[in-house]
Amino acid sequence: MNRVTVYDAPQGAALRDDFTVSVRAAGGEWQKLPVYEVKVDMHRVRHASMAYFDMEGTVEVRVESRRQPIRSVAIRPLSAMVPYRHDGEAVLFTLDRPRKLSVEVNGERFSNLHLFANPMEQGAPVPGADNVLYLEPAIHRTEDIYRLAQTPKAAGGKAPDTIYFAPGMHYLEETLLRIPSGTTVYVAGGAIVIGSLVCEGVKDVSIRGRGMLVLSDFHRFSAFRGIRIVFSENIAVEGIITVDPPHYSIYLGRSRHVSIRNFKTFSTRGWSDGIDMMACSHIDIEDVFLRTSDDCIAVYGSRWDFFGDSRHIAVRDAVLWADVAHPLMIGTHGNHHGDGDTIEDILFENIDILEHHEPQPDYMGAMAINAGDQNAVRKVTYRNIRVEDFELGRLIDIRVVWNKKYNPVPGSRIEDVRFENITYNGANAVPSRIGGFDADRPVSGVCFRQLRINGELILNPEQGKIEVGGFARDISFSG
Repeated sequence: MNRVTVYDAPQGAALRDDFTVSVRAAGGEWQKLPVYEVKVDMHRVRHASMAYFDMEGTVEVRVESRRQPIRSVAIRPLSAMVPYRHDGEAVLFTLDRPRKLSVEVNGERFSNLHLFANPMEQGAPVPGADNVLYLEPAIHRTEDIYRLAQTPKAAGGKAPDTIYFAPGMHYLEETLLRIPSGTTVYVAGGAIVIGSLVCEGVKDVSIRGRGMLVLSDFHRFSAFRGIRIVFSENIAVEGIITVDPPHYSIYLGRSRHVSIRNFKTFSTRGWSDGIDMMACSHIDIEDVFLRTSDDCIAVYGSRWDFFGDSRHIAVRDAVLWADVAHPLMIGTHGNHHGDGDTIEDILFENIDILEHHEPQPDYMGAMAINAGDQNAVRKVTYRNIRVEDFELGRLIDIRVVWNKKYNPVPGSRIEDVRFENITYNGANAVPSRIGGFDADRPVSGVCFRQLRINGELILNPEQGKIEVGGFARDISFSG
């Protein structure tokens, strides 16, 4: 069956008119999508476009360029190999599956169109059900939400376990909504929530929907996150979009058994990382699009109030766009007061890296492990990673470091790191680096299997422009 679901934009949403976007189920009627404004790139903040819809089967897309005639088109990630045609005014293409795409006209990556074709929703809450607290668009006092969520709709009934933000604009008066255990927060398609969602010391919580959390109006030093998950377990995040959080899009501290799927975000402020994990375990991240102005994904040990190792973390089927800093980062922070932490059993698989732009040499690395704070990092696998041409940075940076801005002491060691089927096509990478700190703090056991740079199979460090420094051993290459 060929189907599309389109959501109207709420009155008051920030929209953009660079593009007109229409979709239709194959052979059906065209439906126009609202095109939202999103800000990108901390280096020089600019305004890009974003549209979303749900699909099943085969769907046709038409993107009309309203600001400039079309001379060339790129639809990225290039690995999606989406065939298209254009007539100078519009681009037309067909999707046979959900995709997260960047449509770039005339080489423009900063006023581009981000197009999110979601899968159809499954099991969405029913607005009139007894277990659903249905919130019309309004300014909401969080104490009123809590009170209503604890009040049964009928005598003898149970209190609602689902908070449903209906299509429209919602403002959290106190900015933060702290979610109780056993609760689902549903942000419907066409809904925008101005505020932040918090899971703290809770379990069995779901945050889902097709709507948006928007935090553009909050100052950088307000430190609000899109979603904060701390001291919690059995948490699921699915389907929503966050726009311009002052700090992290999803911030994880001392939590376990967390699932993040079909999540999308944009950020433009310092420390506005995508998904960061401190002292966490059993984290599954899948099918995400992160365009951030700091690390897209970072895995650390102890930091702030969160103490412990990090392990059993998997990131799959992701599209990462780091306008600043690293797409993938491991290891900076740990328990420097004690013996450090162990960060282990980390998997990055089937990932497209669309950008890496970092002018500071010590913060480069599309794939970086920088072990500081006595941390030991081991058993890390990068598999089926496709890196497109980026503005400035390194492909790989594997080092035990003492970054005195963040680390009171250097790291302990890095061992057993595998790169399998990695491709980079581009010309702007400075040499990669692998190196230990001293004889007691080495890097060992780094294996490259099927590393290709601009189509060439790399079988030694010199060929791949990889600088192997001191205190690094057992570095191997194979086809």
